[in-house]
Amino acid sequence: MAVNGTPGDGPPDGAAAGPSGPSSGAASGAASGSASGPASGAPAESLIVYPSDFPIKVMGPAAPGFVPAVVAVVQRHAPDFDPATVETRSSREGKYTSLTATVTATSREQLDALYKDLCDHPMVVMVL
Repeated sequence: MAVNGTPGDGPPDGAAAGPSGPSSGAASGAASGSASGPASGAPAESLIVYPSDFPIKVMGPAAPGFVPAVVAVVQRHAPDFDPATVETRSSREGKYTSLTATVTATSREQLDALYKDLCDHPMVVMVL
């Protein structure tokens, strides 16, 4: 009773619920913990209906090889990607280029693999 009545005594409860939930009690934290297991992970991730057009923004140096390098990575994961649809924008000082590539995403696995390969590329600074 002291734990529920005293907000300062909440950290053990909060530690158990931790990042999983805001101001939920131990019972609802346990319920949400079991609901976030592998079986229910798929419904939470199904916010995207596949296939779907999915824009990916990639940032890197304003170097001549940046755009072709990103397009090559994208085409490995989305063979139907049309490089003519790439949108680019230079940073204010011209040091960086942002590139938006809209792919037809067919699965979460496809997007995860594409993001991983883009993030691992030496010219890529950030992927959104």
